[in-house]
Amino acid sequence: MYELFNIRGKVAVITGAAGVLCSEMARALARAGVKVAILDLNEEQAQAVATEINAAGGTALAVKANVLDKKSLEAAKELIVREYERVDILINGAGGNKKEATADQDQSFFEIPPEAIQWVFNLNFTGAVLTTQVFGKLMVEQEAGVVINISSMAAFTPLTKTISYSAAKAAISNFTQWMAVHFNQNYSPRIRVNAIAPGFFITEQNRYLLLDPETGQPTPRGESVLNHTPMKRYGTPDELIGT
Repeated sequence: MYELFNIRGKVAVITGAAGVLCSEMARALARAGVKVAILDLNEEQAQAVATEINAAGGTALAVKANVLDKKSLEAAKELIVREYERVDILINGAGGNKKEATADQDQSFFEIPPEAIQWVFNLNFTGAVLTTQVFGKLMVEQEAGVVINISSMAAFTPLTKTISYSAAKAAISNFTQWMAVHFNQNYSPRIRVNAIAPGFFITEQNRYLLLDPETGQPTPRGESVLNHTPMKRYGTPDELIGT
């Protein structure tokens, strides 16, 4: 039974791994014996996560990478392969929203600048595509691998206010289905592609929408979210680990 879930010795690449959710995934994988590459644009935070994992007895490598720059991703791949020799798991976790791409009391839908919409869409969708091109090619050469994309419940029921984020996550869900078929039909039936779709978790990208910065209490939007959540609370990052 336990062999079924044994991933000791595997190598995982996680983008956005210095963030709230993906850093927890990195810690959990490391505890399971996986060698983890912490990819993030914020090198200092990535190093902090890697240092914490290594100090706890795990194996982690911090790598600065920009998911929207293919050359940056290629350089990251070379470094990881040199250190760990292969990549078995890719988690496309880089993503998020920004206030400038949000329709709210400060900015109507008609005033959202196109560059803000593009920024959010690129970060969430294009970044996952480019990262999968780089590391997925390695899996094709190995004829095996696992890709996990981070979608969102917003992909199925678009959230009010966050126009580009919801659209980008819907695109991620679609891309996941496309990629699963494409990789299996054209390259190897031993490459698995899946997505998980978390609900509401407090992250640095959505904190301004859900919590009052002065009091820490739920905003009206936060109250609405909690009222529509049977457990009346937000998720905690460790609750994604089993998935």
